[in-house]
Amino acid sequence: MPTITRKVIVDHPAEAMFALVDGVEAYPEFLPWCSGVEVFGRTGAETHARIDIDFHGLKSHVATRNRNEPPEWIHLELADGPFERLAGHWHIRPLGAEGAAIEFSIDYAFSSRALEAVMGPVFGQIMETIVERFVERAARLRETRAAASPVAPPVPAGQP
Repeated sequence: MPTITRKVIVDHPAEAMFALVDGVEAYPEFLPWCSGVEVFGRTGAETHARIDIDFHGLKSHVATRNRNEPPEWIHLELADGPFERLAGHWHIRPLGAEGAAIEFSIDYAFSSRALEAVMGPVFGQIMETIVERFVERAARLRETRAAASPVAPPVPAGQP
């Protein structure tokens, strides 16, 4: 019955971090263990999706129904997967216009001892590093946007 909680303060707007976490379709682009995603349904208040996991050849999946309360809360609830229980949340609290305090917490138990023995260390490692992966992604996206921003040409001396 592990519970993992990670907290971090970032210099990214809370709205951007919320969109990043809610944007499950992009997970395979930056979560190295995510081999695919299928979104079953999405409304403003809920996302129902399956994430395929491939971690060093060990394959599994987890499907969740996420209840969204933008821009601060995403509540995770198990829909399908090798778990007896899985529930958690992302709490993304704004810190001014350009910062956020992020808390990720997840509580889970595998459906059998055999699965726990095989999948437990893998899933634990994934969950231990997930916040770090999202923060790295936010930084890369910001760098990409900054590089793509047009820079005003220099104004010649003597001109307004």
